[in-house]
Amino acid sequence: MIVVATDAPLDARDLGRLAARAIFAMARTGSTYSNGSGDFAIAFSTHPALRVGDGTTPQTRMLLPTDSVSGLFEATLDATEEAIYNSLLKADDTTSGGRTIRALPIPELRSVLTKYGR
Repeated sequence: MIVVATDAPLDARDLGRLAARAIFAMARTGSTYSNGSGDFAIAFSTHPALRVGDGTTPQTRMLLPTDSVSGLFEATLDATEEAIYNSLLKADDTTSGGRTIRALPIPELRSVLTKYGR
């Protein structure tokens, strides 16, 4: 589950597009998508102009023009990719149902990255 929060004034359509970019970022990390993988992303805005009022009077809405969201898309891709790497590198061994999944061995990973100039 990926949650994207922004204070940019985006409508539902552009928030959906922003959430899609978070899923695209998973591909940058080598993720593969398959049936039942359960990859979901949601996006929401906290911009004050988008808050619902008392409902008795019309409200004006300020929205970011659709042509202006490319920077937010790139920021979402970068932030999501970084969050995935951070979660992988901070993981602990996990045991359940008699099976143990080992966390990434950081020293070995560092050695492989150094070997290939990364």
